[in-house]
Amino acid sequence: MKLLDSIVTEAASIAAVRRDIHAHPELCFEEARTSDLVAAKLTEWGIPIVRGLGTTGVVGILKNGTSTRAVGLRADMDALPMQEFNTFAHASKHAGKMHACGHDGHTAMLLAAGKHFAKNRNFDGTVYLIFQPAEEGGGGAREMIKDGLFEKFPMEAVFGMHNWPGNQVGKFAVSAGPVMASSNEFKIVIRGKGSHAALPHNGIDPVPVACQMVQAFQTIISRNKKPIDAGVISVTMIHAGEATNVVPDSCELQGTVRTFTLEVLDLIEKRMQQIAEHVCAAHDAQCEFEFVRNYPPTINSAAEAEFARGVMASIVGPDNVELQEPTMGAEDFAYMLQAKPGAYCFIANGDGSHREMGHGGGPCMLHNPSYDFNDDLIPLGATYWVRLAEAWLAKDRA
Repeated sequence: MKLLDSIVTEAASIAAVRRDIHAHPELCFEEARTSDLVAAKLTEWGIPIVRGLGTTGVVGILKNGTSTRAVGLRADMDALPMQEFNTFAHASKHAGKMHACGHDGHTAMLLAAGKHFAKNRNFDGTVYLIFQPAEEGGGGAREMIKDGLFEKFPMEAVFGMHNWPGNQVGKFAVSAGPVMASSNEFKIVIRGKGSHAALPHNGIDPVPVACQMVQAFQTIISRNKKPIDAGVISVTMIHAGEATNVVPDSCELQGTVRTFTLEVLDLIEKRMQQIAEHVCAAHDAQCEFEFVRNYPPTINSAAEAEFARGVMASIVGPDNVELQEPTMGAEDFAYMLQAKPGAYCFIANGDGSHREMGHGGGPCMLHNPSYDFNDDLIPLGATYWVRLAEAWLAKDRA
């Protein structure tokens, strides 16, 4: 690997910052301490900042030369509402809150790049360091955009990165097109008519209606959309009844829908509503249908994904840059990619051997109570950020 010496030298001090963030996790839009820490570090290094976008967001501004060209690099800062199982010294000090997705590490990698840039501005133009709040369900990227992110900081493209479990440290993955799915939720209330369980003919039982509905939803996946188009409908909650001898008045279904395209999402939402309403009507029940679209699919633009791949290959070699297998997980960086060209990549975080074992099966599995970010990624991820920005702003780039 061709790591930047200045970043390797500072890796331990940045890792200490990362562990401090890990020990003090903050949930979406509550990242006051984390935001203060990021702002203090950037200011200490002489990097101008703007605060407040998306409530707790921080943008660092690095300018050099005379070019008006600019590129954005983004890291997320928030934690998850989970109880940590780890017992090491930097484990969460706040019950029910944990950095179980590595956003502490993402913040650290971008800080490491910022510290290098502060002393080594080998570029002509502007690099924006975007520290974003509330990725975990809050839509912090969307809120930063609403607050004028791309108007106040005009940039040609924006890039993001997420640590990814499984592969050994030293590998990246990036691909053009959809790489993460849209995230959507539904809630359906079936209104029937309660009765004694021994006299079901006196009522309208919503439970068998719900059962038919759940089964019918899967025909959307198998019979309505094209087989080559990905889509998942998961009914994850069914609530009905309070007693074994009473037919309930209502039954509530909730769950999620995931797709890689808005066209498939449109189809699934339309067909789910039709099925829900008509199945209810067939049983003389009433239907309340609610469908909430959360994050759109994360879609990498082709030119920017290929550009990122070239930068990665220059650092770790082309054999260590893999195709990015799309995942049905969701990511609010999608909002930034709807507004600007860019690419969202994965950086391999190893198999968990970077830390003590014995706290479950997933020391590098995301959203796991035994998770911990691999600090060995800091110099590699930071080197990628620096080389990416330098290459993007190179004078001879068309």
